[in-house]
This record gives sequence, C-alpha cells and structure tokens, in this order.
Amino acid sequence: MPQLSRRAFASALPLGLLGGGLISGAPAPAAAQNTKSPISVTPLAQIRIGRFTVTALTDGYADMPFDYFPGRAAAQVEQAAVAQFTARPSGVRFLFNQYLIDDGERRILIDAGAAGSIGQTGKLPQALGALGLQLDQIDAVIVTHMHQDHMGGLIAGGKNNYPKAELYIDRRDVTHWTDPAKRSGAPDYLQTSFKMAEEVVRLYPKLQAIDGEREIVRGVSIVDLTGHTPGHIGVRVEDDGKSLIMVSDMIFPVVHPGATDVFFLFEQDRAAAKAMRDRFFPRAASEGALIAATHMPFPGLGRVVADRGQMRWEVADWALQD
Repeated sequence: MPQLSRRAFASALPLGLLGGGLISGAPAPAAAQNTKSPISVTPLAQIRIGRFTVTALTDGYADMPFDYFPGRAAAQVEQAAVAQFTARPSGVRFLFNQYLIDDGERRILIDAGAAGSIGQTGKLPQALGALGLQLDQIDAVIVTHMHQDHMGGLIAGGKNNYPKAELYIDRRDVTHWTDPAKRSGAPDYLQTSFKMAEEVVRLYPKLQAIDGEREIVRGVSIVDLTGHTPGHIGVRVEDDGKSLIMVSDMIFPVVHPGATDVFFLFEQDRAAAKAMRDRFFPRAASEGALIAATHMPFPGLGRVVADRGQMRWEVADWALQD
C-alpha cells in the first residue's frame, strides 16, 4: 500500500470530516480549540433499490416538548423517551431526514427540510453539497405535506431555491394550506406553515398539484397516507423486486409504531391519522416493508415488526447490503 504523507492524507478526506487537532503539525484554529464545539459532519447513507440509488440526508434536528404528543401524558412520553435514549432536557429528539432518489437520469428530492425555521436545521444544502450537488441540479421535489419542516427549504431566503425542479404536492394539501378561512381559524403554531404555503405557490410556477396515487417516473410513485394533513402522502421506490416506502410523518419516534392512539400536536385529523396507522402498521409488518421515516433517528430506515403482539420499530441494516 502506498504511503501517504500527512498533507496528502488530509487532502484526500472529504470536507466536514476534518477538524482542528485531528491532524497534527499545525495549530488548530481558535474555534476548533473550543472543546464545547463538536466537529460538524454531514451524515449520508445510501442504499440501492434496483437501478435507484437512494441517499438519506438530514437538514438537522429539533427537540419536541414531551407534551406535544396528545394521547399520552407528558410524563409517559418522557419516560419512554428516556428508555429509548431519545430524551433531551427540552423534549424528544427529532431528526429531519430527507431522501434523494437518483436513477442516473433524474434526481428527485423528497421534502426540503425546515431550513432554520425549527431547531438546529438548515443543513440540507450542505448535505447535497457533500454529494457534489447544487440545488439547481435537482430535477424534482416531492413535498409529502405542507408543514414547515418539509417545505421550508424550498423558499428559504424568500426565493425559489430549486429553480429547475418540478414540484409535486397533493392537491388537498395545496387547497387546505392556501385557504384564508382555514388560516384564520388555525392555532398559532400552524401559522408559519400557512405563510410558507402561500410563498411556495407564488415562487414555484412549476408546482403540480397532484390528485391521488400516481407514478412520477417509472418506479417512483405516490402513496396516499392522508390523516396527518389532508393531503399527506408517501413515496414508493420500486425496481428489480426491491422496494422502499418513504412514509414521512406516518411514524414518530418513541410513540410509534407501538401505539396508534398517540398523535403529534401538528396533526390535523387525529381520527384519520389513527385509522391510517391502524391499516398501515399491520400491513407493513406482514410484508416486511422497508420504510424511510422523516423523524426517526438517522438515516430513518427501518421496518415495523410484530413482536409478541406488540408493534415495534426495527432499525434496518443499510450498510454493505447485497
């Protein structure tokens, strides 16, 4: 094996894996000498679904208060979060995972992240940059629903950040989130989503308000998961006998899939959300479906498993797969 000098070795590492003090021979920058500042690494995870490469990316994270889960007392949610090592002083740690689908011809992004509107977010452009991609190289964006943490990146800075992308959103969500009457009667915590929805419609002339389940391109299709919002959708990627279902906010950490009568504060139709989970979780378990979920621990890949009469989340082994 050829021997690399320290300089050559350093230049061969991806940006983001280097931090002051890791490579000796030069003083660490002042910021890196602060032991309270962890090294920032943009995580990536890739799997193959037939001809598709699916890359899990993340826009960042936020901690959701324990009382944001109607159906369980805050103390119960905190106890469960502690047991699952997802508890933080201010709540349950939520990731904001996005997924890039690439078949060699088109790049399709699932959701655009919160882009700084919630928690420690806004890292998606950096994550795409780690793949050598700029935002104008994305051919299509599928927005699973019009909550701020799924569309904020589309309009960050008050501009169209994906200028060459076709935008797909379920018509029911577009109708709901641009309705002045719905906005006037909505609680404060949803007002940002209503405002963003108006900006998305204004800034994206290529927006396609789609109806029901349909194929976007061969092997990439829309799955109806209404409940969390009126037009909440998922995305199925399928090729060569393999498949992956991106279920967005069908599954939340700590509370799902073990229970379907626990909700998230932002859910608009709890009865519909419960009914959808009651149908989806058993079917996913019986089929052994590979699932990608926006807010589960990175990379958000797993399966719903029936274990002694109880549904639970089983993390999928994504690395070094055949």
